[in-house]
Amino acid sequence: MSGARRGRLRAGSSAALRAPALLALVLLLGIALLASGCGLGAGRAPGGVRLLVTRDFGAATIRSWSAPQAHGEETVMSLLTRNAKVATRYSGGFVQSVDGVAGGREGGQPVDWFYYVNGVEASKGAATTRVHPGDYVWWDRHDWSQTDDVPAVVGSFPQPFLNGLDGKRLPVRVECAEVGGEACKKVARQLRDQGVPAGVSALGGGGGKLTLRVLVAPWSTLSREFAVRELKQGPQASGVYARFAGGGGTLALLDARGHSTQTLAAGAGLIAATRSGEEAPVWAVTGTDTAGVNGAARAFGAASLRNRFAVAVAPGGATLALPRPGA
Repeated sequence: MSGARRGRLRAGSSAALRAPALLALVLLLGIALLASGCGLGAGRAPGGVRLLVTRDFGAATIRSWSAPQAHGEETVMSLLTRNAKVATRYSGGFVQSVDGVAGGREGGQPVDWFYYVNGVEASKGAATTRVHPGDYVWWDRHDWSQTDDVPAVVGSFPQPFLNGLDGKRLPVRVECAEVGGEACKKVARQLRDQGVPAGVSALGGGGGKLTLRVLVAPWSTLSREFAVRELKQGPQASGVYARFAGGGGTLALLDARGHSTQTLAAGAGLIAATRSGEEAPVWAVTGTDTAGVNGAARAFGAASLRNRFAVAVAPGGATLALPRPGA
C-alpha cells in the first residue's frame, strides 16, 4: 500500500480497493501503464538513485541498493520490480509482496507495503510516480492499525533537503526559538555540511508552503506553531508514534498499536517530520526542555536517523526508533 487515506491511489494491498470506482480506475491505469512492470518509456535512466526495502517501520532491512538497476524513465513501481522479486495484484498496480514478504494480516493486525520518495509519502500510486535523479525510494511493510497515512519520515536524511520533491529542490529554512543557541547552530551546520544552503530565522519566520522548514524549540514553545498541530494528536493525525504531555514536560513513546511503552521526562528529545496536504514537510527538532532540544540537535544526522520513521532521544543521548517494539 502507498499513499494517504484521503482519497489517494494506493500502491499496496487490496484493502484500498473496496470502492468499485477506485477499482475501475486502478484497472484502467494497469492497462495503460503497468504491463509487465514497465516504466514511463524510453529516455535517460535516472542516476544516483537509492532503493531500500524494509519491514516494521524500518526495523529490519530486507534489501538495499546503493545503485539499483534503472533503465529509461523509471517509475517507483518499475524500479522495484526491476530489482526485487515482486508479486502484484490488480493489473500490477498494487504490491502484494516483495522478496516473499507479503501484506495482509500479522498478529491480528493489518500490514501492507507503503513507499516514500525522499522521505515523503507520495500523493500518487507507485506506477505513476516518476523516479528522478538522486531520489531515495524507500518501501516499508508495516502495521497500519493506527494509521495508513505516515506523511513524512526522517530516515532518508539528507533527503528531502538535498534533492527536494518531484525532481525540484526546495528552499530550506531552520527556524529556532533561540537563533544563537547551540541547537539552532548545530542543525543549520549539519544541513550545510550536507550541501544544503539553509537559511536561519526566528521561530515563525515561515517561507511559504513549498519551503522545507526545520523547527527547533522545546515542545512547550513549539506546540503553539500551527505547522506542527498534527503532532499534538498522535499517530492517527501525524504519523508520529510519540506524544508530549504535561505541558511538554514528558514524552510518551508509542508502539505500532498506539500503546505507550515508555515515558521520558527531563532531557528527552524528539526528531520527527509531518506534512499537511501537498505542502512541503515540516521537521521538528524538539524536546521536553532545552537539554532535550540540544540532545535532539546532536542526533540530527544520517547516522542517528537512518531507516527510522522518527527518533526519540533519551536523556544521555541514546536514540530510540519510533514506533517502539510492542510488548
